[in-house]
Amino acid sequence: MTSLEYPFAVSPLSEDEGGGYLIEFPDLPGCMSDGATLEEALRNGADAVECWIEAMREAGRPVPAPSRAVVSKRTIATDNHTYQLLAEEAGRQGLSVETMINAALVGFIALVDRIENAPPRIRSSVKTR
Repeated sequence: MTSLEYPFAVSPLSEDEGGGYLIEFPDLPGCMSDGATLEEALRNGADAVECWIEAMREAGRPVPAPSRAVVSKRTIATDNHTYQLLAEEAGRQGLSVETMINAALVGFIALVDRIENAPPRIRSSVKTR
């Protein structure tokens, strides 16, 4: 079992919070981490899960099995080349393609939010359409 089999939530951190991304594991109370990038947050999150589990075992406390994340199936069409690139990167990162897509979408939403909240001078220089 890999540590990222536990359901997790990734959310962007505001500039006031230091920027980057927060990753939390609801099955493991208090288990969270962050990272400057999505990839770093995922890696740090995997380390946090391993440390959390080790600490529970050392304390003689039970370690819960991963719950089933509440996932609603969605179909997103993509071409074979794009899917292959995602699959290759997911393999290098040790993640599933679904996790890579979710991370990419969170990153995209954070980028759009940054652009929309940027000073007008910067916002006008970025073409979003």
